[in-house]
Amino acid sequence: MELRQLKYFLAVAEEANFTRAAERVHISQPGISAQIRQLENDLGATLIDRSGRSAGLTAVGEVALDHARAVLAAAEALRHALDEMNGLVRGRLVVGMVTACTITPLFEALSAFHRAHPGVEISLVEGDSAALVEDVREGTVDLALVGTAGPAPEDLDGQQVISEAIVAAVPPGHPLAEADGVTLAELSAHPVICLPRGTGIRAVLDQASAARGLTPTVALQAAAPGAVVQLAERGLGVAVLSASMLAQHPRLRTVPVTDADIAAVLSLVSSPTKSPALRELLVHCRDSFGPPAGQALVPAGRGAAGQDGP
Repeated sequence: MELRQLKYFLAVAEEANFTRAAERVHISQPGISAQIRQLENDLGATLIDRSGRSAGLTAVGEVALDHARAVLAAAEALRHALDEMNGLVRGRLVVGMVTACTITPLFEALSAFHRAHPGVEISLVEGDSAALVEDVREGTVDLALVGTAGPAPEDLDGQQVISEAIVAAVPPGHPLAEADGVTLAELSAHPVICLPRGTGIRAVLDQASAARGLTPTVALQAAAPGAVVQLAERGLGVAVLSASMLAQHPRLRTVPVTDADIAAVLSLVSSPTKSPALRELLVHCRDSFGPPAGQALVPAGRGAAGQDGP
């Protein structure tokens, strides 16, 4: 008795037809018939009733079916267990990141994982956070670095990386430049420059404003925080970002938004069901990012924070 014969028997039992079963397991119809006959000879019992128009199971075949499934499942579990024990992690991972991402720890984690498991193909995709969260739910993305308003979605596994409040940023001479803080109502009196919908920062601004019956006037928006900053530096409106995004832009005066009580959170999100490769990548992410923090991360190519982040 061979595992492939049990696989063929399972196909015939589920398809109730030798021809369809043969197509399913990519073997000729005479070939699958011969293998089932050999299995029956080895077991000393007829498993398939060939007297009718369909290939039904005999009483013995009904009993054998559950055992065949159990044997095949055990064989597959054994393969996975040995692969993990031997470090034979392989396959393909799709990693998503927010547009214009410059978070160094993510890149360090990917690099360390690639050195440890060069057989795993890694694909990177960019997008807004809301779309990436849906991609993780649908299984087209394995792991994503996303910004959210508050904690990551409860139906996904989330590793919080950073949690910050939103702030306003204006150039010298702006009416808000010398303020110790600004309310959302006061902010709504000025044109706002922000990230687009689907990002964590924008979600915080919209949700916190809506909770107070306010609708901020978003005059301009840009996908990259650096572009938002440059527009604000030229006096086109009040930039709304997080403090870490503004750390490298001293020409703007940062003003706390005093009543925006929803945090802008940057998290790694993944499905609760994980492949061995994804579990290994998450280990490298935990090593690279360290424990959750409320301070800025160091983006690639800069000396301080500024993720183009939550």
